[in-house]
Amino acid sequence: MKVNAVPRPPGFAHALVHADDTAELVRRVAPVAAAADRDTGAQIALAVSAEAEQALRAELADCSGGIGRLTTLTRSARESGQTVAAWRARELRALSSSGRPVFVVAQHDPDLDGIDGGFWIELEAALNISLDGLPVTQLCVYPRIPLHGAVGDAALANHPLQLRGEQLTPNPASRPPAEVLAALPFAPPHLLGPPDVQLQYNTFELSRVRDAVEEAARACRFDPVRSEDMVQAVNEVATNAVEHGSPEAALSVWSRPGELVCEVHDTGSIPLALIGLAPPHPSRPRGRGTWIARQLCDSLHVWRAPDGTHVRLLVRA
Repeated sequence: MKVNAVPRPPGFAHALVHADDTAELVRRVAPVAAAADRDTGAQIALAVSAEAEQALRAELADCSGGIGRLTTLTRSARESGQTVAAWRARELRALSSSGRPVFVVAQHDPDLDGIDGGFWIELEAALNISLDGLPVTQLCVYPRIPLHGAVGDAALANHPLQLRGEQLTPNPASRPPAEVLAALPFAPPHLLGPPDVQLQYNTFELSRVRDAVEEAARACRFDPVRSEDMVQAVNEVATNAVEHGSPEAALSVWSRPGELVCEVHDTGSIPLALIGLAPPHPSRPRGRGTWIARQLCDSLHVWRAPDGTHVRLLVRA
């Protein structure tokens, strides 16, 4: 049995699997994972519950490439589906750099559904952008009837493939990320209260932005490297805001011991908030600022609002 049953160029294969309990998850997923190990030498990586991980490890104990677990995400990352997609892209890009493909089993967690299911809708759409072109096959396991109806509908729309039997087959219900996310409001991760620092700036005042972030990083007792990361990340986003958003933008800063949050707001609008997820092509001299910022931050979340575009960056010491 070949995992790549559908003819397609090498790259990200994103498939939906329905399973209502751990036993069914193992029964459906384990044969496909074992075939990926046998036929392609794929590395197997898990992002599932502890119960499912234990069961899969027992079932796949004979896999020659071994089984790993994707990094457990911080609370701030888990509040932003696009941030999780950026984290996953970094990790899977590193894993696949060995020359071996990666086979991922991921599982829906109802604790992250929220009030509107937005986390999962955003995450799965963002993965289609951030993992595009990588030699990764990811099976995403969802119950047939999730607790939140929007989660199930979006899972069907966000996966170009479905697992039928032991074959990955095209999913005619899938849609492009922009279409899936058209109605999603992209709310901020959480309210933070009045900022410690707030300033307006234009293109000629970016040095004020950098100075404010550097001073806040010192107050948070960041080491020089982490402080430089945040200054560079905010500078990239702040520059984009006044070059592409509006002539004047605003910076807000919240400082707390060991953690710094900065938010950039401009009055412009963007058609799709999932910017900076795919690495820019080397031939493009511009358009890499948000991608660089995502690599430097623990969390970077973009959302649309009636007053324009917001980008919130978080870095921990």
